[in-house]
Amino acid sequence: MTMYARISTFTTSPDTDLHANENATMLRVLANPGCRGMYFLRGTENNTALAITLWDSEDSLAGSREASDTIRADTIVEQHLTIVGVEEFEVTTSTFIG
Repeated sequence: MTMYARISTFTTSPDTDLHANENATMLRVLANPGCRGMYFLRGTENNTALAITLWDSEDSLAGSREASDTIRADTIVEQHLTIVGVEEFEVTTSTFIG
């Protein structure tokens, strides 16, 4: 099964609290049709953060762009982030140990 991913890269600020709204933001993302999961990562040695969302099809990824843009814009304001870039990928390999 082919999956797709969107990776948003942010720069954080001293006022960034990435846990402040995490549940509300994640629920908004996961409510999009075809969303299979989300990760939010904060860099340990710099002011960088990544949001990675996973999608069950290229159509779901494409169909989520407008909603994702809105959620991202809201998150930038709420969390005092600066957007560096947004890229989309085909997931070619994945492995989970659980």
